[in-house]
Amino acid sequence: MSAIAGGRRLALRVAGGDRAGRGEAASRTAAAAERRDSSAGRSVELQIRRQDTPDASPYWQCFRVAAKPGDNVVSVLRALRLDPVTVDGERVDPVAFEHNCMEEVCGACAMLIDGRPKPACSTLLAELGSRIRLEPLPKFPVVRDLMVDRARLAESLERVQAWVRLDGPWDIHERAPRVSQRQWAADYLYSRCMSCGICLAACPQFEDAPTGERGFLGPAALAQVRLLNAHPLGRYDKTERLHAIMAEGGLSDCGNAQNCVRVCPKDIPLTTAIGELGRQTTLQALKDLFGG
Repeated sequence: MSAIAGGRRLALRVAGGDRAGRGEAASRTAAAAERRDSSAGRSVELQIRRQDTPDASPYWQCFRVAAKPGDNVVSVLRALRLDPVTVDGERVDPVAFEHNCMEEVCGACAMLIDGRPKPACSTLLAELGSRIRLEPLPKFPVVRDLMVDRARLAESLERVQAWVRLDGPWDIHERAPRVSQRQWAADYLYSRCMSCGICLAACPQFEDAPTGERGFLGPAALAQVRLLNAHPLGRYDKTERLHAIMAEGGLSDCGNAQNCVRVCPKDIPLTTAIGELGRQTTLQALKDLFGG
């Protein structure tokens, strides 16, 4: 008799647990639906720093845009382009900005988002507040609105010969180059650079330089020197690259602020590269001194 009663009590507890579990699941589902409904009806206020031409004075305009779940900054800018009306009801020209891959690969959409340089495609609205401030990437000349000219970055890469020469029939009398798995893993970290310019925007030593003047190369170009000097074919131009970063505006201009590492969207170990290049340039200086 006691066994039967015990069985009934167990059955009641199981049934009660099932009802409680179903109740909790229903509550979670309702909460998720409520969040979806609230986010579906969410709108964001965009405060955008605009500039009509490279020589024009900048000004601010404010817009309100409806946002959908999963939207990023590029998504709302594209939505704004369809109906560019300010919060004051004034219809204006669409905001100019750049984007391409939408996968944090090309770097074209980099801009200042709430004062911090970021790729707009991978910055979700869920990470931001209801009021978002957008500005063009600093340290680069503004073309229009949020579009900038990254020619300075290309010039820095050219100064350090950031390429591998493959053309020509010259024979190096070696077999096909082989790279260890450890070296491949270390070099791959630097190959992820997408030339977005975010590290340069955050670098206090990479200052606004007049056209034609050579300032600090910046961490992006230095990291490519580290990458290419380790390449089996890139090592043939290693001396030239080291001399380029030993010149004015090179490695010695780095102030070790480490802002570049903090903002790099690809988590490239930029300061590690700069440390390795410090050792390489020291050895190169000794070779130059003693004719090695």
